Amino acid sequence: MVVKVGSVGLFGMDGYSVLVEADVSNGMPAFDIVGLPDTAVRESRDRVRTALRNCNYEFPVSRITVNLAPADVKKEGPLYDLPILIAIMKATGQLTGDISDCAFLGELSLSGEVRSVNGVLPMALKAKECGFKSLFVPFDDACEGAVVNGIDVFPVRNVPQLIEHINGGTQIEKATAFEEDFEEEFLPDFADVAGQYEAKRAMEIAAAGGHNILLIGPPGSGKSMLAKRLPSILPEMTFEERVDASKVHSIAGTLPKGSPLVTSRPFRSPHHTVSSVGLSGGGTIPRPGEVSLAHNGVLFLDELPEFTRSALEVLRQPIEDGVVTVSRVHSTVSYPCCVMLVAAMNPCPCGYYSHPRRKCSCSDLAIRRYLNRVSGPLLDRIDIHVEVPAVEYTDLTSRTKAEPSAEIRKRVNKAREIQLERYKGTGITCNAHVTSSLMRKVCIMEPKAEETMRAAFDKLSLSARAYDRVLKVARTIADLDASEIIRQEHVLEAVQYRTLDKKYWSAETR
Repeated sequence: MVVKVGSVGLFGMDGYSVLVEADVSNGMPAFDIVGLPDTAVRESRDRVRTALRNCNYEFPVSRITVNLAPADVKKEGPLYDLPILIAIMKATGQLTGDISDCAFLGELSLSGEVRSVNGVLPMALKAKECGFKSLFVPFDDACEGAVVNGIDVFPVRNVPQLIEHINGGTQIEKATAFEEDFEEEFLPDFADVAGQYEAKRAMEIAAAGGHNILLIGPPGSGKSMLAKRLPSILPEMTFEERVDASKVHSIAGTLPKGSPLVTSRPFRSPHHTVSSVGLSGGGTIPRPGEVSLAHNGVLFLDELPEFTRSALEVLRQPIEDGVVTVSRVHSTVSYPCCVMLVAAMNPCPCGYYSHPRRKCSCSDLAIRRYLNRVSGPLLDRIDIHVEVPAVEYTDLTSRTKAEPSAEIRKRVNKAREIQLERYKGTGITCNAHVTSSLMRKVCIMEPKAEETMRAAFDKLSLSARAYDRVLKVARTIADLDASEIIRQEHVLEAVQYRTLDKKYWSAETR
């Protein structure tokens, strides 16, 4: 007799239905698993056999064949342990309850405990889409599944508990429905940053429009300090943004246990030794990289020129398109990566080029080599370039309290509300993601502003991409001023954020 048990698999960001078929027949004792299983799935034979015996259930001395359908899709990971065990017990008559509308996920220990698996949230969404009424998941992952409305999620601690539930004994209490109630995490505050008023203004504009930003300055000027405080002025995530970000972290296994969703905007700060695969994602089994783990949040690259050229160049398309595609021989997987890129760097290897009080010890050639590690096309994709000078003594010792993040965030939220209303129904949430066709409708400049933009385009030799980004930044500055049209002062401020590449990356750096 063939028994069929429902389960779900995971391919990239999306789940897919998996049907676990088990046949127990007479013949030489054997236990075969077919349907393109990987090593972890094939090893489930030993885990299932030992778990059944250690839980005092009968393991049939028969020929057992398990098929994982569809057979042309590779099955990966230990999450099929539980549905395989259920299928065998159903085929041998040890399980009598109705499981026709149930799906099962979970890894087994040798003692019969059900261990956590990655990707429960996207698989729960797929289980609901497939019409399953009940989903049995590891106890530690139940909070993830409970995010999905319309399907009963049951947290399973061990095999005997599950078998008793299905056979009509002591029932497992289903996971409580998810309630949208988040406690804001503690975030570093801009009130701690002494001075740096121009840099703070640039960070406010970046947050208001979702723009990428590059901070250039000597060591100890506060570049990293500013970057780490950016999440404190970003708008709170919507429920949909939390779910999207949580799906990525669930797949990667970085979602904290007991936490159903990412509660605040991700802030990822990979070390400069990270590989291109570590940034973009990949591996034999493609997994999300740092740029995807920062989805709907901030990707901070400190000491930008110290990253390998290949690692930096792999970011060019993802930060432009908001999606990264990992191609391998057997599969192609896409992960979302709608991020704010924040980069920080010194102006030269010693860090003191153009410092007002300390002399730079680097040669012209060393400076050019150092700066040229950051390519022009990558710079072109960074909307705002701002210099972070050395902090003055009077700023450090001032008793005047700097403006807190809460006040800055109020202005950012007002600007974002204007943008959400403007782009309603387009799927765009901020100025940084405006398409070229839509820019002509929303980026309307007064005549003086157009003249200033034309002069800046010619004098700075801006590329078409750089022109678009200056215009988007000007649109954000106008939104902070609650202005429907872009005025001359808005363009002037936006243009000044594109002049540092001429100062540092021009043919004559000194």
